[in-house]
Amino acid sequence: MTIHGDHPFLPPESERSPVRRLRGRLPSPVGLWTTSYDGKRAGLTVSSMLVADGEPGFVVGLIDPDSDLWETLREARTAVVSLLGSGHQQLADAFGYVAPAPGGPFRMIDWTDTDWGPAPVGVTTWAGCRLVTPDPPEVGWSLQVQLEIAHVELLPDELPPLIHRRGRYL
Repeated sequence: MTIHGDHPFLPPESERSPVRRLRGRLPSPVGLWTTSYDGKRAGLTVSSMLVADGEPGFVVGLIDPDSDLWETLREARTAVVSLLGSGHQQLADAFGYVAPAPGGPFRMIDWTDTDWGPAPVGVTTWAGCRLVTPDPPEVGWSLQVQLEIAHVELLPDELPPLIHRRGRYL
């Protein structure tokens, strides 16, 4: 048996999507979108997002249409968008479904129930939002979900932001 540093499931570089490789070279903030409806919680790590300033402000994100988050968000019509900081890598991986989370990712940390959904305790920046339309347009393989910002929590930010680039956290 030989152990090597290559990823066993990664296709050769010549077979990888150039668009995906371009996206991977953009540094992205790591966000956690959470919601709850009828006693069910759902969340997803989202890096493809932006915040549009205005009255009101908006968060726009690209969401997997087959995700538990989208199924629950469509019913709840509210969500919490949290910005993760360094030290939240395991949480981001668990909600991104790339790392195990025995009992589910909501058991990894404590949560505060808000009018918009569960907010993670220990996160310094989050927004309570309302879904703008239950039938967002498809963009690539994702849904372009727009959330109207209704409330923002900005606590003293002592942790550097968690940034994702080329498959790694910075």
